[in-house]
Order: sequence, then C-alpha cells, then structure tokens
Amino acid sequence: MIRRARSKPISLSDDIASYVTPFLCQTVKNYGKNSFAWFGPRPRVTLMNPGLIKDVLTKIYDFRKPNTNPLTRVLVTGLVNHEEEKWAKHRRIINPAFHLKKLENMVPAFHQSCSEMISKWEEMVSNEGWCELDVWPCLVNLTSDVISRAAFGSSYEEGKRIFHLIDQLRYLTQQLIQSVYIPGWRFLPTKLNKKLKACDTEIRCSLKGVINKREKAMKAGEVDNDDLLGTLMEANSREIQENGGGTGMSLTDVIDECKIFYFAGQETTSVLLVWTMVLLAHHPIWQSRAREEVLRVFGHNKPDFNGLNRLKIVTMILYEVLRLYPPAVQLIRLVGKETKLGNLVLPAGVEISIPNILIHRDPELWGDDAGEFKPERFAEGVSMATKNQSSFLPFSSGPRICIGQNFAMMEAKIALAMILQHFEFELSSTYTHSPVLVLTAHPQYGANMILRKL
Repeated sequence: MIRRARSKPISLSDDIASYVTPFLCQTVKNYGKNSFAWFGPRPRVTLMNPGLIKDVLTKIYDFRKPNTNPLTRVLVTGLVNHEEEKWAKHRRIINPAFHLKKLENMVPAFHQSCSEMISKWEEMVSNEGWCELDVWPCLVNLTSDVISRAAFGSSYEEGKRIFHLIDQLRYLTQQLIQSVYIPGWRFLPTKLNKKLKACDTEIRCSLKGVINKREKAMKAGEVDNDDLLGTLMEANSREIQENGGGTGMSLTDVIDECKIFYFAGQETTSVLLVWTMVLLAHHPIWQSRAREEVLRVFGHNKPDFNGLNRLKIVTMILYEVLRLYPPAVQLIRLVGKETKLGNLVLPAGVEISIPNILIHRDPELWGDDAGEFKPERFAEGVSMATKNQSSFLPFSSGPRICIGQNFAMMEAKIALAMILQHFEFELSSTYTHSPVLVLTAHPQYGANMILRKL
C-alpha cells in the first residue's frame, strides 16, 4: 500500500498511527479494539487482545497467510508466503543460513559496508567539523550493500548489480500498486507491465547464472560457503541427499528466496536505523548514554560479535524504536475453515487483522506513556516490558516469526555503534517529520541531520 504525500507534517510527539494507517485507526475508534468491518468485499476481524493474538500466531494451520496482492507477489514470494509442508521444508532448509555462528562469520562484511559509509560522511565534514546531510538514502545504500555482501560473499559485485535490479523492480511494483488495480493486469501490454516483466526476467536470469556458477564451484571444492547463498545451497543439497531427489528446493525456489533475502533484509534494517537516528537526535540524552556504552564496550575498535550482546542500552533503544515504528504496521491472517477463537466462531474466509502499530502504542498494554520514547521500559527485557503478553510484535511471533530478526538486529547494532563512535548528530532545522507508508514506514521528506565529527 502506498499513501499519497501529505501536505501537512506532524510533530515527533504525535501518534503516527492515524497518519500512516487511517483506516485501521478509524475502524478501532468506531467499532472497538476487537471488532469486525468489511475490507472491500472481504470480512475482516481486528484483534488487539494479546491472548487471542497469541492463539492466531501460534496456530499457523488454522490461521494462514492470505493470498497477497498479485502485484506484491512479483516482488515478494517464497518463505513468507508458503504454507504447510512447503513452508516447513523451506524454513528447515533456510534456518542454517541464519544460525548465530553463520552470522558471526558475516561481521567483517558488516564492518566493511559501515566503514565505507562513515568514510564518505567524514569526507563531507567541513573544516568546522560538521556537515548537514540527509541520512536516509545513505542508510538505504548501506543496508543494500550489507545484504549484497552477506548474501553473495565473493560474488558481491554480481549480487550488488542484481539487487540494483531488484530496487528497480520494487519501484515499478510501487508504481503499479498506486494505480487502479485491474483484474488480469499482468496480461495487459502496457509500458509499465513490459518494464516490470523485463526487469523480473533479467533478475531471474542473473540469479540463475550466479547460482549455477556457485554450484559448480561447490562441487569442485573451490568456495567457502559462509554467505547466505552458499549456506542455503549447502543445506538444500543436504536435504536432497538425505531425503531423495525432489525433496529440496527447486532453482526457482532458490531464486525467490534470494529476492526475499534482499528485500526483507534491506527494507527492515534501513527503516529501523533511520527512525533510531531520528529519535536519538530528538533525545540527545539517550544518544549520549548509547555512545558511552559503545565506547565502554568497544572503545574505538570495530564492534565484535561477542561485544554486541553487552550493548544493553543500545538494545533497549532499538526495541523501543521497533515498538514505535514497527516494520510491519499490521499482520493479516486468513481463516481456512470454521474456527473457534476465544468466544468467537469465525467462518472460513474471514481475515484477521493484528494492527501492530496500534498494539505497540496501546496505553492499556504499555501504560499512559505508551506514545513516548522511553527505552527504559525494556530495561529488564521484552518479557518484563510486555508482562509476557503478545503485545510486542515487530518481527511477528510464533512459528512464523521472522527468520531474519537476528540478522537485522546484529546489523542495526553494528551500524549504530560505528556511527556513535564517529559522530554526534541532531535534527536539522529543515527536517520535516512525516512518516508515510511505503510497504514500511518511510520518512517522506528524508532525514536531514547535522553530523558533528567526534
């Protein structure tokens, strides 16, 4: 969903939910936190009760992922959309790629990408030791570069070119989503459709070439499979050997998962980092506390994997940002057959909406200060902050919790730590706070900041 540009900005203290998701807010306001409304031709039940939410996200075979907009399926298909046996198989094969030991091996790739961004920022600093910069495109480029290195390793340059094409595919898809949806759109010979199809075809051909090349290198023992692609292919090969031909992922499946590596990894972390910088610029005391912790743990050395676990204040800050600006503003599930949920009897075909962005700011769950930036609420961890309720869902929950959450958190911690080691930052007078929904909540007018070199 793409929202049109707003003419009036909002304050950092305003509740962004009514601006980013007005339909959700109006539904809850008119009909209550646990309510029913029609979403076009589809009946939709909105749930904000933590107990019911836990049931929905745990019982994955009763409450399934709905068929997504065919436009977004061009961009995102794979593990996030699969169900039942196919989902279980893909999850099992992909899991090793996100094992903590594998993530530890990726730390040098994270360092390199962050160091290159920081070096560019240092070059921009004037003789007075400061510069004004829109950090949003820089953070988008950073996370794109990180996922390119992490996914393709030695084939980084090829991966970067492919992911540039995926960016183009995302742009074209967003253009189509903004237009009126017409059934059978894929078969209409419009200029935009032709561009979309050509871009997707080029991506698939390029990924196929990289995968085939990697497969040959693996058979010849000429490659170290520490990147996401290599680990995925290695696990897939083991699946086939152990369970027979036809049990692993097809080439098309691997290509789809590579696309998701990029899209989900890049999108989630870039928005987390930009809102973290915005909020820390607005709350300099927390910025100072985070910097003191980073310098205490790492000094001026590059962050290491083990030290990341000692960044308690940084972790609290990132959790609070994820609470206020969750990557997914709502989770949608579909009732496959008549199902009892609490006191409700839900017929087949009903959609369940779990509005993260409202749940995360609900005073009944988080207290009267729910709309305020207060990282200290996570001082004793997530379970104490939420009283063990399903009320903190930045990466969803249950068996289908985001497989890349550790990757995203590790990347965010390293990037933020390295930025804090080198710069102080504050919001520029030209900054306009206007979150807008572009799949995730983006800063509509960028994130202009004053950077001061330490």
